[in-house]
Amino acid sequence: MAEAADSQGMTPSPARRWLRRTAALLVGAPLFAGLLSATAAPAAHAAEDAVGGQSVQVSLDSVAPKAPVKSDTLTISGTVTNKGKQAVTGAHVGLRVGAKLSGRSGIDETAGRTGYAPGTDAAEVADGPTVKFARLEAGVSQDFTLSVPVSKLGLGDDGVYPLGVSLSGQTATQQYDQVLGIQRTFLPWQPDAVEGKKSQLTFLWPLISSSHLTAQTGSDAQQTPVFADDSLARDIGPGGRLEQMVSLGKQLPITWVIDPDLLATVDAMTRNYKIKAGDSLVNGTSQDVAKAWLSSLEAAVQGEKVVALPFADPDLASLAHHGRDVPGSLGHLQSATEVAQKTIDTILHVTPSVDYSWPVDGAVDPSIVDVATSAGAHNVIARSDSLRDTLAYVPTATRPIGGGVNAIVADARLSTAFQGDMSMADTSALAEQRFLAQTLSITLQDTDKQRSIVVAPQRMPSVSQAQTMAAALHALDPQRWTQPLDLSAAATAKPDPLATTKVPGAGAYPDALRQQELPLDAFQDMKNTQGTLDRFKVILSAPDRVVTPFGNAINREMSTSWRGDSGGAQNYRAGVQLYLDSLADQVHLIQKSTATMSGRSATIAVTVQNKLVQGVDHLVLRLQPKSPTRLQLGEDGNAIGEQPVKVDGDRSQSVKFTAIANANGPVPVTARLYTEDGTPYGEPMEFTVQVSEITPTVMLVIAGGVLLLVLAGIRMYTHRKRSMAREESDGDDDPGQSNGSADADPGQPSDPTPDTGPESGDAPGPGEKVDH
Repeated sequence: MAEAADSQGMTPSPARRWLRRTAALLVGAPLFAGLLSATAAPAAHAAEDAVGGQSVQVSLDSVAPKAPVKSDTLTISGTVTNKGKQAVTGAHVGLRVGAKLSGRSGIDETAGRTGYAPGTDAAEVADGPTVKFARLEAGVSQDFTLSVPVSKLGLGDDGVYPLGVSLSGQTATQQYDQVLGIQRTFLPWQPDAVEGKKSQLTFLWPLISSSHLTAQTGSDAQQTPVFADDSLARDIGPGGRLEQMVSLGKQLPITWVIDPDLLATVDAMTRNYKIKAGDSLVNGTSQDVAKAWLSSLEAAVQGEKVVALPFADPDLASLAHHGRDVPGSLGHLQSATEVAQKTIDTILHVTPSVDYSWPVDGAVDPSIVDVATSAGAHNVIARSDSLRDTLAYVPTATRPIGGGVNAIVADARLSTAFQGDMSMADTSALAEQRFLAQTLSITLQDTDKQRSIVVAPQRMPSVSQAQTMAAALHALDPQRWTQPLDLSAAATAKPDPLATTKVPGAGAYPDALRQQELPLDAFQDMKNTQGTLDRFKVILSAPDRVVTPFGNAINREMSTSWRGDSGGAQNYRAGVQLYLDSLADQVHLIQKSTATMSGRSATIAVTVQNKLVQGVDHLVLRLQPKSPTRLQLGEDGNAIGEQPVKVDGDRSQSVKFTAIANANGPVPVTARLYTEDGTPYGEPMEFTVQVSEITPTVMLVIAGGVLLLVLAGIRMYTHRKRSMAREESDGDDDPGQSNGSADADPGQPSDPTPDTGPESGDAPGPGEKVDH
């Protein structure tokens, strides 16, 4: 009936209309799904092929000249790589120049964009250069070079222009001409010298390295140094990181920022040195390389501004946030600063400035500023992402922050421009162009103001980073919008009165940097090592042989180079302490177990051994029985015996004590060395004194022997007296004499001669006793 009604032109009822619509939807659903699938397929392929929004990667390897003038021809070289899964046909590479960017924010926004944006990215330069590729297979790369007279680029006012290189073409699923890949860079346009005041640019050139020397030295007169490895020889050798820093830096208008520890370490390599190889030591062989590097550096810095960091570049933020809680930690910063100037002056024969401190990444808070200036520095090198301004222009770098201290605020964008992997030509070229664009943009912000801009790059640039920095600085050689200035002059520049001088609070310090700091335990370890050193040095006849290497080692334990290597830092500290303990243990008591004492009084000997090369003195050996009533020491019967100790190098010395026993049996005794001020030295040594009783039988035997000796002596004496009496008697029998003694019994001995001499009638002498 419904069909009859429709065929007859009758209007269907609402129910019928609803049924027809539902049927149409059911029938059309598969067809609609097919259409969606067909439409989505190319989009899916495009998404699958895209890399960062592009199926073709465009790399710019060089832009020359980097800052062209009107008469130049701009040449751009690079590579296109098909990163998708489909071949590109009918492809060509073209050049795009956009409108002048609005300041530094425009540069940042352009650098952050990826992929082609119609309406935002400029059209290709009319009648501009192109390079065509009939077919670019998937995974294939092709080089290109575009050259165009600068006059054809349509550049207008001075400023920074976005420069894009794009590849356009078709794919099997997108068979129409489209941009498949683009790369952007910047073209700084300042053909003539700026009309006004140029920016004064200060570029810090850091010569800093990680710690290479151990605390260990040889026992010879030269104290042969021991290196942890041989990596420093590679760094200062041909093509090495530090060799490149010197060879590039000597051609640039820069301020040298040098860690004196690096110089001292390389100087140690110019003589005999050892390298750890497992558990053994091998001879170092890079003396000539070290001499050549130092000679090249000395020539490079003559007449140039040189800034000395404290010895070993201590981590100021770690000291401020953790070290100040450990007594003595700030004292290491003071000593590290004091030795800095002397080290550089001695090795490079130039007098550096020690008036600058440089916290990691220029991040500051009040505690960091306090620590950074505690050793006498009046200038703290900060960074603009820490000490922030809200001005519409970049103010001059120097500003007073109170207490006679200046913050030298390095520009954050310029200072971080060369971080990351610069080993690829495209990343290096982009970094150079962006750096130049930023410097020009700063100058054009306000050419009526003379501003000093400071660049403080990463502390230890790689070879490729150093080369990129050098290339960018050379591009500024014409001095069209900048002029070089050393750090000393930048520090004395007139501050901008509108620039912020408020140091950010502790809460603003970056968490990422805080997590890399040396912990409190590290400074406690340093305190313990310093305490061991203080106790050790007072007994040495030549303390400098120990104080100098270990003092430097403790400074190295605070180095910023340990950031990100907490395990390496802990191992280094443990190694220093272990080696110092081993040296201190070379002076010790030789263990004894039992000393036997027969009789009431005897001598007890304790041996002190010195295995050091140098002699030791100012030690006291104390002997203390646990039962002083049973055993006393010393002629005065003291409870404790003390004897001074002095032992030559590589010798042993026996120290003797007189002991008096009051009872038989074993008596435990403790022997220990002390310094003269009463500080214990080394570990105590315990032994037992065994007192043996003298029995009555033994006493009788001894007494009998003594009696026999006395009787024998009397007999010999009597015999001698009788012989003398006979001789006198023989003399009295002379015929001329009276024989009144003839009646005497010849067998009766005469009286013994008296022990004293014959009596005298003279007056007694003084002090003599006269018997009446």
